Amino acid sequence: MKLIVGLGNPGMQYAATRHNIGFEVIDSLSEAYNIQVMKNKYKALIGEGTIAGEKVILMKPQTYMNLSGEAVKACMDFHKISNKDIIIIYDDISLQVGQLRLRQSGSAGGHNGIKNIIAQLGTQEFPRVKFGVGEKPQGWDLANYVLGRFSEEEMKIIGPRINEAVKAVEAIISSGIEKAMNNYNLKVRR
Repeated sequence: MKLIVGLGNPGMQYAATRHNIGFEVIDSLSEAYNIQVMKNKYKALIGEGTIAGEKVILMKPQTYMNLSGEAVKACMDFHKISNKDIIIIYDDISLQVGQLRLRQSGSAGGHNGIKNIIAQLGTQEFPRVKFGVGEKPQGWDLANYVLGRFSEEEMKIIGPRINEAVKAVEAIISSGIEKAMNNYNLKVRR
């Protein structure tokens, strides 16, 4: 079984913000595989189904970003899922808008949701899909930037790249993280 977690913040005021791109990828996976993510369990909204022949749990933690690890750990403990069998999808300001970067491990890189997951799990060794939301403009507050919405121009890039992120998750499940990294760690084609 795989646990696929999209990071974000609950509530309509956070919908479609840069910080909630993980939720948007989960919504697209949910739609593509007809997995309803509506069950409230482990401090998260979850749905169970199958992707690429593998049983999966799709998760949107409802703890707010900074406590995402609580939901992830509770689900992993209950289902006895190893850290190698989770995939965390989240926003990354060090990548250009729409750029994907898959990793099998690594530091939090300043991302509070990932910091909390690492703290809860006691390891940085878990697969992840970083989704570029662009660098914070000079003089902007980081929180205001990541809790802001994409521009119209950026939205033209985001839609197709969410579909690419769905394919990247499928590839991780079917082929493994290393092979998926070779195929998806590319710059945005414009």
